[in-house]
Amino acid sequence: MSSKCTEEKSNSVSNFRISDPLREALKARGIESLFPIQATTFDTILDGSDLVGRARTGQGKTLAFVLPIVESIRNELDATTKKTSHGRAPSVLVLLPTRELALQVFADFEYYGGALGLSSCCLYGSSPYAPQQTKLSKGVDIIVGAPGRIKDLIQKGNIDLTSLKFRVLDEVDEMLRIGFVDDVEFILGKVEDPRQVQTLLFSATLPDWVKHIASKFLKQDKKTIDIVGNDKMKASTSVRHVIIPCSSSARSQLIPDIIRCYSSGGRTIVFTETKDYASELASLLPDARPLHGDIQQAQREVTLSGFRLGQFMTLVATNVAARGLDIDVMLVIQCEPPRDAEDYIHRSGRTGRAGNSGVAVMFYDPKKSNISKIEKDSGVKFEMMAAPQPAEVAKIVGREAADEIAAISDSVIPAFIGAAQNLMNASNLSAVELLAKALAKASGYTKMKSRSLLTSMENYVTLRLVSGGPVYSPSFVYSSLKRFLPEAMVESIKGVALTVDGGAVFDVCTEDVNRFLSGAENGFDIKLEIVESLPRLQEREKSRGGRYGRGGGGAGFPDRRGGGGRFSGGRVGFSDRQNSYMFGRGNVRKW
Repeated sequence: MSSKCTEEKSNSVSNFRISDPLREALKARGIESLFPIQATTFDTILDGSDLVGRARTGQGKTLAFVLPIVESIRNELDATTKKTSHGRAPSVLVLLPTRELALQVFADFEYYGGALGLSSCCLYGSSPYAPQQTKLSKGVDIIVGAPGRIKDLIQKGNIDLTSLKFRVLDEVDEMLRIGFVDDVEFILGKVEDPRQVQTLLFSATLPDWVKHIASKFLKQDKKTIDIVGNDKMKASTSVRHVIIPCSSSARSQLIPDIIRCYSSGGRTIVFTETKDYASELASLLPDARPLHGDIQQAQREVTLSGFRLGQFMTLVATNVAARGLDIDVMLVIQCEPPRDAEDYIHRSGRTGRAGNSGVAVMFYDPKKSNISKIEKDSGVKFEMMAAPQPAEVAKIVGREAADEIAAISDSVIPAFIGAAQNLMNASNLSAVELLAKALAKASGYTKMKSRSLLTSMENYVTLRLVSGGPVYSPSFVYSSLKRFLPEAMVESIKGVALTVDGGAVFDVCTEDVNRFLSGAENGFDIKLEIVESLPRLQEREKSRGGRYGRGGGGAGFPDRRGGGGRFSGGRVGFSDRQNSYMFGRGNVRKW
């Protein structure tokens, strides 16, 4: 028996102190065994211990506290009597950093708690106070919400914590990042006798403030359960992590093709760094909607509901959706590398959840990104891929179009057979070739374009420059090309990047490729070639560092005769349109 089968058997719902109504509720959702974090924490919580829990995103953390809490409340109280008790004070208080997370956790409490006769409510800002106050006045068992609104309602006297049995803090590190420190400590401090309350704290990471909260508000004999380990966040191993070089201007053209190639027909989340760009990009992509903080709460809820139900398949979001949203997503696209590995893990963690497979694609600019640091800190191994070529994508959409044509009713044939016969008679192409053109038209391909391997821009081709020695600066590429090409043409190249093997790559407009290649025949020690497979690129720190990096030695470049450098000592500055390279004083080195 495999280790996975053994684990599933040991984590079977039947092995835990779960009541029949709750088992039936789990079974109705297809849950027959608990995830590791759920199985590990269940008895600890049910037996009354305070807990600090740490787990990767997508590992079933929400049910890890929902199930034992509702079972514990059921065991302690007569659920039927409590349900009819008007104005009763809550037994459970759950704090989360965002409205979206609060609504999601509330939905689980409402479903599983409802199976045991418990009532729940969700409290968050950007919604009227009156309905929430009315709900509280009637009495609830479980309150789920964001710290800001809960603090307000406590101060207004609408929330009575005297009967509290559980308080849960979920995504605590995110509360810290958003700025809920004072609100959280205020709420926790309103419990008069902490000895009578069981406190559960869940956090993906454990920064100092989280440790402070655990030390101050949890009992000394609290339990700690960590299924991440090594004090380092790790990305899901069931996700394929792909990075693709892409300029910002090419994203809207490339993303639909990435979705066709990697989504397998499932949902896609596209992450952007700004709210404005999320809205702009969503308007350019087919079947997409934006989600960010400037959108009204009611519309955000409609958007998330539509995404869950499959009414549209692409969600373009900022970090408001990066944590905890339990939506089955096949593909995650990040338009640029995030600020740190933790953000990468949470974004890519929207796919590959609950042990399923998924794909996370990240665009990057080699001149600006430090991919190796994210790779090291997140524990992933990136696949460095070039953007799919239009011809590759055309084959995929061609197969889809063929399936659609095959499904068309034969009743349409008489109406079109005459035009088809006339086309056959007038053309020198075979029937198969004409059908191929018809599929191309149906798929939106009337002309096959090229796509850069370096910047992913359409109608550009990537060339590789090889010199008599290593290329240490993009400026050397420009100066070398100007030896045999007009300056205006050289200035039109895009995305110059250095390669780890000592060469350089750059993009040229498709119509100029032949002029570059023929001109290079007069370039003496310079050779140009069309790139068929993108070589490994130097990252930002490497391309600016080393012997000729910031504060390094002098710079020497070979002249046409292959001799020593044309610059001897002193401070020499080179700049292109995006980056400046300044080399310090030192001796000239020959290549």
